[in-house]
Amino acid sequence: MELKNIAAGVLNVVYEEWGPAVGEPVCLLHGFPYDVRAYEEVAPRLAEFGCRVIVPYLRGYGPTRFLSPDTPRSGEQAVLGNDLLTLLDALEIEAAVLGGYDWGGRAACIVAALWPERVKGLVSCNGYNIQNIATSSRPAAPELEYKFWYQYYFHSERGRAGLDANRHPYCKLLW
Repeated sequence: MELKNIAAGVLNVVYEEWGPAVGEPVCLLHGFPYDVRAYEEVAPRLAEFGCRVIVPYLRGYGPTRFLSPDTPRSGEQAVLGNDLLTLLDALEIEAAVLGGYDWGGRAACIVAALWPERVKGLVSCNGYNIQNIATSSRPAAPELEYKFWYQYYFHSERGRAGLDANRHPYCKLLW
């Protein structure tokens, strides 16, 4: 599959596109720590049914890059939703079926909640979807906090250095 790219908001988004350009738009969004390969069996099947399937690398993944080195780096839910909205705008997609999990599911849910006219359907799996930021600082049960260790770790300089030095072992551990 040939990768395409398009300027969308603050990003140069790299994506795969399957099916006819005039097909029913479907946007499939991956989560952490995966990428577009998560949909390599699904996208062609949807295309066989006449869908135009867009599978982007989300910010921070694969070849998707910031247009400016001065752009603040953020993984906040509002930013993820805005990335998806600006991608739909750049591709001139008025409304699409959105499917995603983890970060991708969160982006899809944000767009569905704030711009429902842009969403023909929504499938969101195994994520935390839209988070209540006001209550997010409250501690969770210890067994839940334990499961999310990597989120805290990778938000630190130590975590970034650890991932750079041990990318394969961390991917193996998390997958």
